[in-house]
Amino acid sequence: MHRTIRVGELSVTFIRTRHETGGAFDLFELTIPPFARLPLPHIHRKYDETIIGVDGTMTWTLRDVPHQIQRGSTVFIPRNTPHFYANQRHTAARILCLQTPGVLGPEYYHEIAGCFRAGRPDLAVMGSIMSRHGVVPITPTEPAGYTQP
Repeated sequence: MHRTIRVGELSVTFIRTRHETGGAFDLFELTIPPFARLPLPHIHRKYDETIIGVDGTMTWTLRDVPHQIQRGSTVFIPRNTPHFYANQRHTAARILCLQTPGVLGPEYYHEIAGCFRAGRPDLAVMGSIMSRHGVVPITPTEPAGYTQP
């Protein structure tokens, strides 16, 4: 495993990177603390994502449909599907994220981690980084079927 990357309150630990898999996939563990949520709902233009529950319970919302993820459950997020997540519990949740093909690698998460100042993300900078990598932020004014949490 690789060194853990702190992205705000989240922890990202790569198990395999696109560099090690010839671009076939990125696989990492994500630890989401209690009451944390993704600050920018988004879509992926270049890859699909599979979420696998490891510990705890959290909610992933795809196209306005919530999916409870807990140990052993999965959700598949096809590219171009609006989504976000939230941990609405008093305990941390851990998941595995499998992104296919692997296009982001740890470099993306290091760059996103730099957006956080005093525990809060600079959403404009974060959105710019996301967009450069084919991860498109969705705002409530965009017609993507997304509803603000």
